[in-house]
Amino acid sequence: MTTTQQPQHSSPISTSEMANSLRFLAADAIEAAKSGHPGMPLGMAEIAVALWKRHLKHNPHNPSWADRDRFILSNGHGSMLQYALLHLTGYDLSVEDLKNFRQLHSKTPGHPEVGITPGVETSTGPLGQGLANAVGMALAEKMLAAKFNKHDLPIVNHFTYVFLGDGCLMEGISHEAASLAGTWGLGKLIAFYDDNGISIDGKVSGWMTDDTVKRFEAYGWHVIPAVDGHNVDAVDWAIRKAQMETEMPSLICCKTTIGKGSPHKAGTAATHGAPLGKAEIDAMRELLRWTYPPFEIPQKIYEAWDARQGGNKKEAEWSALFKVYEEKYPELAREFQRRLKGDLPDEFAAFAQAFLATQNQKAENIATRKASQQAIEAYAPHLPELVGGSADLTGSVFTNWSGSRGLTEAGEGNYLYYGVREFAMFAIANGLTLHGGFIPYAGTFLTFSDYARNALRMAALMKKRVIAVLTHDSIGLGEDGPTHQSIEHVSSLRMIPNMRVWRPCDTVETAVAWREAIMRHDGPTSLVLSRQNLPFVPRKIDVCDQIVKGGYVLLDFPEISSPCLVLLATGSEIELAIRARTALVVEGIAARVVSMPCAEAFDAQSDLYKQTVLPSGIPRLAIEAGVSGFWSRYVGAFDDKKGDVIGIDTFGESAPAPVLFDYFGLTVNKIIEKAKVLLG
Repeated sequence: MTTTQQPQHSSPISTSEMANSLRFLAADAIEAAKSGHPGMPLGMAEIAVALWKRHLKHNPHNPSWADRDRFILSNGHGSMLQYALLHLTGYDLSVEDLKNFRQLHSKTPGHPEVGITPGVETSTGPLGQGLANAVGMALAEKMLAAKFNKHDLPIVNHFTYVFLGDGCLMEGISHEAASLAGTWGLGKLIAFYDDNGISIDGKVSGWMTDDTVKRFEAYGWHVIPAVDGHNVDAVDWAIRKAQMETEMPSLICCKTTIGKGSPHKAGTAATHGAPLGKAEIDAMRELLRWTYPPFEIPQKIYEAWDARQGGNKKEAEWSALFKVYEEKYPELAREFQRRLKGDLPDEFAAFAQAFLATQNQKAENIATRKASQQAIEAYAPHLPELVGGSADLTGSVFTNWSGSRGLTEAGEGNYLYYGVREFAMFAIANGLTLHGGFIPYAGTFLTFSDYARNALRMAALMKKRVIAVLTHDSIGLGEDGPTHQSIEHVSSLRMIPNMRVWRPCDTVETAVAWREAIMRHDGPTSLVLSRQNLPFVPRKIDVCDQIVKGGYVLLDFPEISSPCLVLLATGSEIELAIRARTALVVEGIAARVVSMPCAEAFDAQSDLYKQTVLPSGIPRLAIEAGVSGFWSRYVGAFDDKKGDVIGIDTFGESAPAPVLFDYFGLTVNKIIEKAKVLLG
C-alpha cells in the first residue's frame, strides 16, 4: 500500500500513544489480578485504535442504542483490550473496575459477559462462538433493514465488527458460521483476523497450515490479505475498503506480533495466558517510553479517546431520522420499538390461552413433534419476530409452517435453512436474539443437541430467549438405533443452569411448552418431542392451567384406602403411567399420576405446592425412557425403598419402537411389579 492510499488524521495525541494506553491498562490489570491473557491486547492495540477511534458508531452514554455498531470480541480471552476500550471511550467502567479485573462480582470478569459490563454485546471465550454470534447479529441487521427501512429513511444501518484469532479459526464452528455468512451475503459483517501465528502450545505452523485467504474466499467472503496490524492507517484503509463491499462479508487479515511491546516475550506463547511480570512490564515501559505508573492515563489521552460527545451526536442524528420515520410510518415505528424491546404483542397471552383450550377440545393422538408444528402454526402469525430454522431436518422436526418463507438475498423471510450445522445454528440464534428484534427457534434431533451443547449453554449463561426444538426424543424413534436414540440427553440438558427443558406428553402440554418458551425473557428453552404418536390425555381446563407449573397432578388418587403411591412420568411414558394406574386401582392400590413436563418450572414453585403434588411419606416411582439418576431427587433415596425409577442406563438398540419399550422394561407390567415392591 502506498502512502497516498492512506488517509491522514491530525491529532494532538499520536496513534502510538493511544495504542500504548490500551497496552498498559491491559498489562497492569492482568498483573494486578495475577492472571489473564496479555498477548492479544498488546498485539491488537493498533487494530483497536483504527476501529474504535475512526469507525465504530456507538454511544457510551447509551450502550443499548438501537442503531449502534456491534463489536464482538470472539477471542474473548483478550477481554482486557475490550475493558480498556470501554473505559477510555467513556462507558460506565472506572479505573477501580479495571483494578478489580477477574475479581468476584466485578464488572470486569475474566472473559466478556453480556449484562455484566456495559458495552459488551455477547459473552465470549469459547473460541469461534463470537464469530457465529456476529453472523447472527449481522443477519439480524440485514433482516430488520429489509423489513423496516424506507428508501430515504434507513433506520437500521449499522455494521457488525468481530475480532478473532487463530483459535477461533481452528474451531469447527468457524467453518460452519463463515460458510453461512458467505451464503447469506452479510455485507455489513467485518472480521479482523489477528494473524500472529501463536497459540497456547506455541507456533501454530505445526497444527494450522490452512490457507486462510483461500478458505474464506471459497466461502464467498471479501478478503483483504496481508494488512500490517500495527499500522493504524493501514488498518483504517482496510476497514474503508471492507465497508465499500456490500454484497459479501469481509475478512481483514492483520499480521501482528503477539505481546507487541513486551521486550523479551513478544512473539512467543509466553505472553498468551500469563501475566508478563513486574520486571517485564517495567522493561516495556522503558522500551515504549511510557512514563506513567500503573492505571494512570494522562488527561490528554482520555480526551483523545472520549467518544461520548461524538456518540451523543450520532445518536441524536439517528433519533431525528427516526422521528421523521415515526411521523411517516407510525405503525412500523411502533412495531420496530416493540420488537427491539423484546415485548410480545398485547394480545398474545389471550390468544395463546384460547389456542390451549382449542387443543384440549380437539383431543388429537399425534406425535408431539407434530403438535409442536401446530403450535408454531398458531402462534407465528401473531409474532412477526419469530424466526425459525433447522439443521437440514425441516421435514423431520417440523419446524416450518404455512407462512414460512426462506431467507432471500435481500434479507426477507422468516425461515433459515442452516444445513447440517447444529453448533453454528444455535450460536447464530444466540446472535439473533442478542441483537434484538427476533425470537429465534431452531430444530434438530435431540441426540444431535450434543453438537450444539456449548451454544445452548451460552444462551443459558447469557439469559437469552432461544428456543431449541429437539425431536426423536428416545428409543421411540425405533430402527435408526443407538446412534440416534437419546438416552442421557434430556437429563444432560436439565443439568444446564437456567435452561428450561419441556418434555410434553400430548398436544395440550406442547401448546403450553411453546407458549412458555415464547413468553420467557430470561433464558432459553429446550422442547423435547416425540417422533411417534402419543395419545391425548383428557383434562379439565383447570387442570390445563396447572401445566405451566411444570409438574402437576394429572390423575389423582381414587377414593380407596391405602396402600398408595405416586407415579411420576414425562412425555411418552405418561401413557404407561396412566395404564398402570388403572391396573393398580383394580387391585385396590391407590395411585396418583403426576406429569412433570418441566422439572425446572416445578422446582421454581413454592414448597407448599410441591408438597401437594408430591406428598411426603408416600412412595414414588418415576418412569422415563432415559437415564435414571436424574429422578433420585424426586423419588427419594433408593436404599430405604421410598422411591425407585424405571429408566434406561445403557445405550439403545435397533428395532421397532414397541419391541424396544418391551425389551428395556418400559411396560405396564414392569411398573406394576416395581410398584408392588415399593409398597412391600
